[in-house]
Amino acid sequence: MITQKRILFLCTGNSCRSQMAEALLRHLLGDEVVTASAGTEPKRLHPLAVRVMEEIGLDISHQRSKGVDNVMGHSWDLVITVCDRAKESCPLFPGDSEKLHWSFDDPAEAQGSDEQRVHVFRRVRDEILTRLRHFVLSKKLERKNQEIQ
Repeated sequence: MITQKRILFLCTGNSCRSQMAEALLRHLLGDEVVTASAGTEPKRLHPLAVRVMEEIGLDISHQRSKGVDNVMGHSWDLVITVCDRAKESCPLFPGDSEKLHWSFDDPAEAQGSDEQRVHVFRRVRDEILTRLRHFVLSKKLERKNQEIQ
């Protein structure tokens, strides 16, 4: 039996980047992974994050922002920080959690018209998706190489 990998995305507000990453990875890998997100200083889910995810067919409106304390009691195979502030204040998780850091701009800080702000959310969403696709592919290649050896 293959056990599901448990992956946590961590950012400051848990309102945009980590929420999008959680949903995107769940979409890419389905039941192969248990994924969650949390924030060091959680804020409410950003409506523009919901909007740009709906544009690609993913509904995150049911997701809720959570603080790190909500996920501390769980073991995680991998903790991925998606902003520099979260990396600096990332708590230690129990067990042997692997840690990665991927820095993305905070779309919640975007200035300008609604369309300009939406453009930033789309760009960050697409950057996260690209990074996740590369990550998934590299992990699949690692498994193949291990099987060959």
